Amino acid sequence: MQQNFQRRDRDDKRESNQMVFGIRAVIEAIDSGKEIESIFVQRGLGGSLFLELKAILKEHNIGFQLVPVEKLNRITRKNHQGVIGVISPITYHDIESLLPTIYEKGETPLLLMLDGVTDVRNMGAIARTAECAGVHAIIVPRKGSAEINPDAIKTSAGALYKIPVCRQDSLGKIGRFLIESGVQLVVSTEKTNDSIYDVDYTVPTCVIMGAEDVGVSDELIRISDKLAKIPMSGTIGSLNVSVSAGVVIYEAIRQRG
Repeated sequence: MQQNFQRRDRDDKRESNQMVFGIRAVIEAIDSGKEIESIFVQRGLGGSLFLELKAILKEHNIGFQLVPVEKLNRITRKNHQGVIGVISPITYHDIESLLPTIYEKGETPLLLMLDGVTDVRNMGAIARTAECAGVHAIIVPRKGSAEINPDAIKTSAGALYKIPVCRQDSLGKIGRFLIESGVQLVVSTEKTNDSIYDVDYTVPTCVIMGAEDVGVSDELIRISDKLAKIPMSGTIGSLNVSVSAGVVIYEAIRQRG
């Protein structure tokens, strides 16, 4: 029984985002190579040390949110100096480095790109399905994507610790890189008459899913190889994005045998 409690305690610690408080602490976390999930900065903050932090954030292309001091005080009672950083519980990957290793293993890439999926539970559910199906990696934008936080980790049943998540500055740029690398882009969208069952997924493929409200960006639609929709005959007209991702991914797995 005691062993179970110890294991549960380790899991709880693993599924928590580590926070760092204070300008200098956040600077040191960035300099040490920590993956920063988000940074909260008090509105109106100034001073030379803050200017140093801003320069480092710009150098590493890390965004931050300006918030009232009351929000920072709700997060912690410690002396935060107007800055709180949240360190990601996972290590992000770079698809430009990862893709060649997939080819080198003699495997046919199956990738999943999430354009504007901001709900952490959808992120977790999608990651769980993708890991179970053997998807090689999930690609997300650096800005405008769901945080990888304890809710996402728990919803994924730990899959986010196992499947590579690639956080990229520009999905359009990455989409063009994938095309040049022999990977077809298949956008799941209602803006077509073609079915997901008409697409050949046995070739290197990146499936692109968009946000439930606005779908996939026009830029990605313009450069994609295929547009495909999930056939539906009910009256609702749409599926949750995590369910949609599972439908498309498993059609690819079915074709690959």
